[in-house]
Amino acid sequence: MLQDIKAVIFDLDGTLVDSMWMWKQIDIDYLKLHNIPMDENLQKNIEGMSMKETAIYFKNTYNITDSIEEMMDTWNEMARETYENKVDFKKGCESFLKNLKTRGIKTGIATSNSRELLDAVTDALNLDKYIDCFKTGDEVGAGKPAPDIYLSVADNLNVNPKECLVFEDIIPGLQAGISAGMRTCAVRDDYSMDVDEVKNQMADYYIIDYTDERLL
Repeated sequence: MLQDIKAVIFDLDGTLVDSMWMWKQIDIDYLKLHNIPMDENLQKNIEGMSMKETAIYFKNTYNITDSIEEMMDTWNEMARETYENKVDFKKGCESFLKNLKTRGIKTGIATSNSRELLDAVTDALNLDKYIDCFKTGDEVGAGKPAPDIYLSVADNLNVNPKECLVFEDIIPGLQAGISAGMRTCAVRDDYSMDVDEVKNQMADYYIIDYTDERLL
């Protein structure tokens, strides 16, 4: 799987770390603050969006009176403690990151999450030891499925997109990697099991976790 690959780029939530479980509850709790029941399709509708794009979606869909900045500040506050204390690597991922470093393969993170929460999980898990480039959707001006964030990371790493391998757990993320001209690997995650077969068909590769022998 790593043949001719010079850079590996990871999505964060549900791909590099096991954290998707908390976001549905945050959406439920946030909407409850505004006495709004959560639409059962909300998670799918906002998949891949940057945090600012998500805040705009909430404001337009639910007529939230808070400003975009206030909404993002609230979400960051709600999630920060969980990222700092309860989120861990996906199975086998830390060993895989060490292997990439040993092999001299560059690494990046391309996340739709906020910089504040990316920094929180980076500090908690010491990601600086393993990751060469960190980018958020808000920083590049577009969330997934737009390819911008993956192309930006590749440019920062000075690697041709064709020589990059993307790991993603959601369909918009895989679409972003494919549109960027990169090879893609779908990662199994409980949150997206309803579209697991679609992910498998879309991507060049599919793994249950990072103990897959093709990554050794």
